[in-house]
Amino acid sequence: MKRAFASIALILAALPAHAALSVGAPAPDFTAQASLGGKEFTFALADALKKGPVVLYFYPAAFTKGCTIEAHDFAEATDKFAALGATVIGVSHDGIAKLKEFSVSECRNKFAVAADPDGKVIAAYDAKMPVVPYANRISYVITPDHKVAFAYSDMSPDKHVTLTMDAVKAWKAKK
Repeated sequence: MKRAFASIALILAALPAHAALSVGAPAPDFTAQASLGGKEFTFALADALKKGPVVLYFYPAAFTKGCTIEAHDFAEATDKFAALGATVIGVSHDGIAKLKEFSVSECRNKFAVAADPDGKVIAAYDAKMPVVPYANRISYVITPDHKVAFAYSDMSPDKHVTLTMDAVKAWKAKK
C-alpha cells in the first residue's frame, strides 16, 4: 500500500499543481473534527475568522515525508502567525485518531489539524488530487470577511510557510 501511494504521489507531483480558489473568492465555511496537542475539538472556520485571518493548508497525508516537513515548518512559525492575529489549521483526509498523534508529534502541540475523511472540505476548496482521495498541497490565507486573500499550490512544502506569512503580513499592513 505504501509503495503504491509513493508511486502515485511521485506521478502526481510531476503534474502541475494549482490553487483552485482564486484571490477574492469567498472561502467555503466548514466545521471539522480537529486535534490540537492530542485533544479533540470541533474547529469552525467562522469562529476562527472572528479572531483574525486563518491560514488554511491542505496536505496529502499525516506522517509522510513532505507533510511532516510542512508540519514542522508551520509549528516553528505558529507563534509568529499568532502575533499577527492569525490561526493556522491543516486539513487532510486522515481520520481524527491519526491526527491526534500527528498534532502532538509533528505539529508539536502548536497548531490544529482537522480530519476530512469523507473529503467534503477538500472538495469545497477543490483541493483534491486527481484520481486519489488525497488533498493537494495547497495553502490559503482567508481574511475575516471570509475571502481568499492568498492561494498557493505546490507539492513541495518548502515555500508554504514563508508565502502565507508574507500574505498575512501584507493583509495586516493594509488594515
